[in-house]
Amino acid sequence: MLSREEMESREAEHLARYAVHSGRTRGRTYAEEEHPFRTAFQRDRDRIVHSRAFRRLEYKTQVFVYHEGDHYRTRLTHTLEAASVARAVSRALRLNEDLAEAIALAHDLGHPPFGHSGETVLDRLMGDHGGFEHNLQGLRVVEKLEDRYPDFPGLNLTWETREGIMKHNTPYDNPRVRERYQDLEPDLAPSLEARIANLSDEIAYNNHDIDDGLSSELLHLEDLADVDLWRENFDRVREQSPKSSMRVLKHQTIRSIINVLVTDVVDDTERRIGGLGIETLKDVRGCREEVVCYSPEVAEKSKQLKEFLYRRMYRNHRVVRMEDKTERILTDLFHAYLNRQELLPTHIYQKCKTEMPERVVCDYIAGMTDRFAQDEHRKLFDPHARV
Repeated sequence: MLSREEMESREAEHLARYAVHSGRTRGRTYAEEEHPFRTAFQRDRDRIVHSRAFRRLEYKTQVFVYHEGDHYRTRLTHTLEAASVARAVSRALRLNEDLAEAIALAHDLGHPPFGHSGETVLDRLMGDHGGFEHNLQGLRVVEKLEDRYPDFPGLNLTWETREGIMKHNTPYDNPRVRERYQDLEPDLAPSLEARIANLSDEIAYNNHDIDDGLSSELLHLEDLADVDLWRENFDRVREQSPKSSMRVLKHQTIRSIINVLVTDVVDDTERRIGGLGIETLKDVRGCREEVVCYSPEVAEKSKQLKEFLYRRMYRNHRVVRMEDKTERILTDLFHAYLNRQELLPTHIYQKCKTEMPERVVCDYIAGMTDRFAQDEHRKLFDPHARV
């Protein structure tokens, strides 16, 4: 049997000095015995995967609501794709791929139903009660809301994984650091593994949104002709496989774009690590400059792709209509539960007696899947629906 100590020894031998080594973790909030053949970050990964919040991601919106088609990405499939990219980049850079994977797997645990529009609605509804932000909600999930262990609340993840969740930051996130999270050193930069999880999130959603956009016909191939990343890779793939069907060319183009982005991130990050003189983990945490990023040329192409997706897909009338539904569904549920708390399940209703009712209701709604939220709205507001 390969023991945990042997795995930690291999990390010490093979990982870069500036990587996070599992044998040097800052530990867990509640002391536990170490596992005989899993490292600390491997245990974090497994706890996340086995959590109820992780399973719920299967029926939470990425862009398309679950009932619109069987092949569109959900929060769960997006998370798995992001984790795959994070592992690949971390391995190439001799960083801790178990930690990067754990952070990537956990990065959307706090997302409410209906994607970012759901987050916007809950933040408005909670405006006078601390607001809502999905990274901080993810911390609430792993620290408090998951109820699986007899000796502590939450999942009792390591300090490093919790730090990565709090400091997850893409252009679509706006983390708000609360006083209670000072123990996660919000003023210091995150680990390189956490930064890789951030960019892997972006690589995953940009490319699968192209795929889903074409499948849904929100996008068409001719629309992408002016997007450099698509055009360059599509032309190369078509030249290499001129007899392939358009379906195969589409998938191979997306595969090629991912490879270009991942390779560029690895190459440029390695260059920047050397250029910034990063030699230790302390150097990483003290470096506020971008370290894990694209080269300037590829960064510009990635920006062009994101702007295209925002303009042609995320603002499409079909997506905007779902956002309008989200506003009504979540607002109605929030006020119904708050005004008559007996509508809540008994164990949730009991929490309202000892905790802030607004936050209890918010936690309950945030944990819902799209399907459950729609069914619950129908039961409460459709007089013909069975309760």
